[in-house]
Order: sequence, then C-alpha cells, then structure tokens
Amino acid sequence: MIISRNISLFPYNTFGLDVLADFFAEVDSVDSFRALMLDSVYETNERLVIGGGSNILFTKDFKGLIIKNNIQGIEEKKLSETEVLVKAGSGLPWHSLVIWSIAQNYGGIENLSLIPGLVGAAPMQNIGAYGVEIKDVFHELEAIDMQSGELAKFQIQDCEFGYRESVFKNKFKNKYFIVSVTLRLANLQQPSTIYKMKTAYGDIQHTLAEMQADGTSIKQVSDAVIKIRQLKLPDPKELGNAGSFFKNPTINSAQFEKLIAQYPLMPNYPNVSNKEEIKIPAGWLIEQCGWKGKVVGNTGSHLKQALVLVNYGKASGSEVWQLALAIKKSVLEKFGIEITPEVNIY
Repeated sequence: MIISRNISLFPYNTFGLDVLADFFAEVDSVDSFRALMLDSVYETNERLVIGGGSNILFTKDFKGLIIKNNIQGIEEKKLSETEVLVKAGSGLPWHSLVIWSIAQNYGGIENLSLIPGLVGAAPMQNIGAYGVEIKDVFHELEAIDMQSGELAKFQIQDCEFGYRESVFKNKFKNKYFIVSVTLRLANLQQPSTIYKMKTAYGDIQHTLAEMQADGTSIKQVSDAVIKIRQLKLPDPKELGNAGSFFKNPTINSAQFEKLIAQYPLMPNYPNVSNKEEIKIPAGWLIEQCGWKGKVVGNTGSHLKQALVLVNYGKASGSEVWQLALAIKKSVLEKFGIEITPEVNIY
C-alpha cells in the first residue's frame, strides 16, 4: 500500500481548489482497503474517503488521510422475467453505470443521467433528479466498517434515505466505506415488462418534443436529461463547481400560504415524503435575491443557474464558503426560509 504525503487535491475536486492533503492513498478492492487499515497513518489520522470530488468543498488544507476510491466492476443477476439486479463497484463513475444500463435496456436510472460523482456517493447522498431518487431503485449495498474491517450489508431500511440524505451522512458519517451498490432495475429486454418512464418533471417533455422524440425509450429520456443538464450546468472541467450547492428547502403549509400571497409566481412542489410540507426551488429563491450571474471576487453564482456556485479560476474554498453564507443569509432575510448546503464542507 502506497501512502503519499503533501499531495495537492486539485485533480480530485470539481471546484478546482488547490488544497493539500497530509496523506493520500488509493484503494481498488476490499483487500487493499484492509491493507491500508494496517498502516499507522490510517490509525493516527483523520480520514476522508473521496470519489469524484463533485460534492465537496475544501475550505482549507486537509490535515489527515484522503482515501481515493477506485473500486470498479459491474455484475448482473436476473431477479425475474421483468427485473434484474445490477451490482456496481463504488469507484465506478455514476454516469458510466447509467450508460451501461441503458445499453442493456435496463430501466430505472435514465433520469439520473450525467450526475457527476461515483457510484458509492449515490446512496450516500440519495442522489436524485427529474422525479427520480436512488432510493426508488435501491436494493442493497456492501460497506466496510472503517474500524473493524468487517464487511456489512445494508438494506433499504438500514440506509434511512431522505432528501439528499442517508445514514452515511449522519450517524455513520466516516464510519463505513461503501464497496458496492446493487440496484433493482426493470428488464426492458422482455416485451412483457410493464414500465412507466417519468417524463413529467422539469423540461423533459419539452426537450423530447424539441428532439422530435416520442419518449418511448429510456435512451430518449436519458438523451433529453443530458441535453437539459448540459444547457443549464457548467462543465467542471471548464468552470469549477460542484453542481447544485444548496438543497431545495421545504416549508409548512402556513408559511407557504403567506409567501404565495406575497409572491404569486413562486414555483412550488409537494413534498412527497411529507404531505404537510411544500418544496420551494432554492435556485428561484437565490435568483430573487439578486445573486444569479453575480460575481464576487473570484467566485459567484452561475449566470444560467443561480443554484450553482462557481470558481472563476483563483477562488479559495473559504471564499466560496463566504459567498454561500452571504446567499444563505439574504434568502433567510427576504423569505424567512433557511437553505442548507447539499455540498459537504471541509
């Protein structure tokens, strides 16, 4: 096991922040992770597992051990005539798994196309887009206890999925290393499979019409989602960012009635997990506060999507975080709504 010292994390975070890690190691299997656990560096330092670095903001150098996940591989197992289990290594890029599934004609994650990051982050964040969340297709995952080295399995009830939340972001944060994720997908190779694609959310139907597509295949839906994301979101390779920086907040019905009377054009959606709450797009709130396209020093809110904070080339992580705090404060003052980061702050 090779452990490097004083390594720049510039290539390992999509904000493009040139921070240093005291120690850095890469793992590509359960055995290599267990080998790392035997090193004194592992035992005596704070540890952080990273994948694609697409949902993280480093506000300073990391005084500890960064563990880069490189576990690959895809396995499939027929569950029934209409369903299949797909097990993917946690270090595989998420979009690669989506493209592979579409090529096999396995449905369920086409709406999650082009989401950055690795497979292991999908259940950790309960990633979601365009009316679909990972919990909708989740079967189980395998993870190593980072203290004992034992391999454990987590079923859906064990993960405590919420909106961009799971047990791995709360009570089990930095306690387990996710090794693989297994999804239950629809086997559309079988003509008898009944499968209803979700195309009503966002601009999917409009984009399908522009593409002159009838929306009857998962490939078409995926292509539409990719087109929408490419139009709205900057490519991290060209402009440092971590995608949506804030979660969409939820408010109670009483607060919603007061706000909708004052702002009748305020977009809103029912909170499917709590019918007493209403979800408000954070991007709209931020835009109404005048932040969309605004540049502050070396950072700013993206001109096409206010929810995306960007690094214009020389921003520090603390500078991005100060901008986030200023945005958060202005939304609270104007609307009485507190928005919270989706991005992990270190």
